[in-house]
Amino acid sequence: MDSLLDRAAARLFPEDPRHHGVLPPLLVVLTVVTGLVDAVSYLGLGRVFVANMTGNVVFLGFALAGDIQLSATASLLAAGAFMVGALAGGRIAPRIPDRVRLFAALVGAHAVLVAMALVAYLTGFSPYVLIALLALGMGLQNAVVLGLGVPDFTTTVLTRTLTGLAADRPGPATVRRLVSLAAMFCGALAGGLLQLRHGTAWALAPAVALLAAVALAAARSVRPPAQAQAQA
Repeated sequence: MDSLLDRAAARLFPEDPRHHGVLPPLLVVLTVVTGLVDAVSYLGLGRVFVANMTGNVVFLGFALAGDIQLSATASLLAAGAFMVGALAGGRIAPRIPDRVRLFAALVGAHAVLVAMALVAYLTGFSPYVLIALLALGMGLQNAVVLGLGVPDFTTTVLTRTLTGLAADRPGPATVRRLVSLAAMFCGALAGGLLQLRHGTAWALAPAVALLAAVALAAARSVRPPAQAQAQA
């Protein structure tokens, strides 16, 4: 698994394949998860985003302007839970100095939160509970991704990606940006198909599986200090 991730990372960062380790391909998977989860929240939980906070701010304005299809309460809840998750991630980060270990821990926590949302749906909890759990998890994800600072892989925001794709000359970053766009599109398409044809549980289940796989892959890639120093 590590060799496969290393090869994928080298394709994404040919200019410096070892700088970000196994993280780039794992961030691509998280981008797919974003598409899945936002498909659930927008199509299944009342026209609200749990990952795209720009959209939520706009939706809040529309709801307050009188659009009856949008809920100001849902948008505020999503934004508030997202901020709590980001705050928690920011507070945890200094306690886990190894960034791959931190990544594994927070993505694992995200997987648990999405699994809880799945259980909440199956047991008949209010959609607001699902919104809060999913947004909390996305806040954690964004906090750790922001701290990693891997170029072109924010996992949730594509505005700068599209801008760079159009404005910059073609190069290695172009490939990363296209991969990021494709990952978000595929996640949204898959999530939309699953949500519309089979329901929320079917769309959340693969998100849980992907998050768990990412957390496990990251945790397995963490090398003991002695081995890391030897390879350095």
